[in-house]
Amino acid sequence: MIRMETSNGNNTIMDMFEKGKVLKICAPMVRYSKLAFRSLVRKYDCDICFSPMIVASDFMRSVKARDSEFTTNESDRPLIVQFAAPDAQTLADAACVVAPFSDGVDLNCGCPQRWAMSAGFGACLINKPELVKDMVRHVRNQVDNPNYTASIKIRIHKDLRQTVDLCQKAESAGVSWITVHGRTAEERHQPVNYDAIKTIKDSVSIPVIANGDIKHLRDVESTYQLTGVDGVMAARGLLTNPAMFSGYEDTPLECIWDWVDIAIEQGTQFTCFHHHLIYMLERLAPSLRGKCLIL
Repeated sequence: MIRMETSNGNNTIMDMFEKGKVLKICAPMVRYSKLAFRSLVRKYDCDICFSPMIVASDFMRSVKARDSEFTTNESDRPLIVQFAAPDAQTLADAACVVAPFSDGVDLNCGCPQRWAMSAGFGACLINKPELVKDMVRHVRNQVDNPNYTASIKIRIHKDLRQTVDLCQKAESAGVSWITVHGRTAEERHQPVNYDAIKTIKDSVSIPVIANGDIKHLRDVESTYQLTGVDGVMAARGLLTNPAMFSGYEDTPLECIWDWVDIAIEQGTQFTCFHHHLIYMLERLAPSLRGKCLIL
């Protein structure tokens, strides 16, 4: 259910990039980066939040899907809605629906799961630069808001020249910024390729966000030093410690209580509430042995 009617005023996301600050961003995570969790990380210095990845065709086909997949409120800004889409018009149609309630739309070009790639979206799109260009242009031409951003999130190729070509073509089509997960579609736990991210950053004039293995606030600074990027995006690190961007090494107890309060206030489903709680307590579990934490 969409529950928001206010705009983001005069403070656009591109203005945030221009201030020279390395932006701290909550990644799009299926099942996890929903409104309640976004509300939590915003309390702890997260600058921009992404929605979970939403399959654009399902979103457009079903009211039930729209109510389930996209919920927001007046405090949920800046917000980027990420879609998985196999064609330009489907993406543009979905973008037009969410544009009044968000600050930008992002095209998923990085999901490596087989079901996504077999459906024609996710990481398979990094091998279709002309299609990505067309998708960006459709969003640009059909969303009636010059401040609304159109971005892409990608993985890298083994031959980095292909990735640079993709990014430059997306830039020529008007993409607002690019998030780079520094692994190929085949890689899972291999080290992040920071040199590749730096090469991409040096190859375009638009903002670039680095993604991959951000587990502590110090990783934000080290990634910036290695790559010169404009922002850093975290996923698993924020799940484990939603207060990470505020400099906490582990989830502080006040953050856990904040999660309880937000989950109750927003009517979060128990399964979602419980999964997040388990992640937050992951590092704390040994220190909580013998103690009673009543939730």
